[in-house]
Amino acid sequence: MEREAIGPLKQIPISQAVRCGGFIFVSGNLGLRQGTSEVVPGGIEEETRQALDNIAAVLRSAGSDMDRVAKTTVYLTDMADFAAMNAVYRRYFPADPPARTTVQVAGLALGARIEIEAIALA
Repeated sequence: MEREAIGPLKQIPISQAVRCGGFIFVSGNLGLRQGTSEVVPGGIEEETRQALDNIAAVLRSAGSDMDRVAKTTVYLTDMADFAAMNAVYRRYFPADPPARTTVQVAGLALGARIEIEAIALA
């Protein structure tokens, strides 16, 4: 089975995604402005939107899209943000949403409030 790294990063030892066995495994994405290490301002709604936009960009670069997402894992630093995150998330997956796990964590890189990873069909 072949494995292809998509968008390997030079700053840290990860790839933005890996294609393997008909799937694309997308690394966790924070709500960072594209090409920066700055968390977008505006709270959980904006961070969620940006994280999902970042995932969509990675999937496009891999030849896939958000309609092919089968599973996501959402990490929140505060479960009080669940409803607001869910409202934004629903706009990206309005029908037939992917399987999802949401967990609370003690903290995320760069002070982010949310991180989302995804598995999509290639």
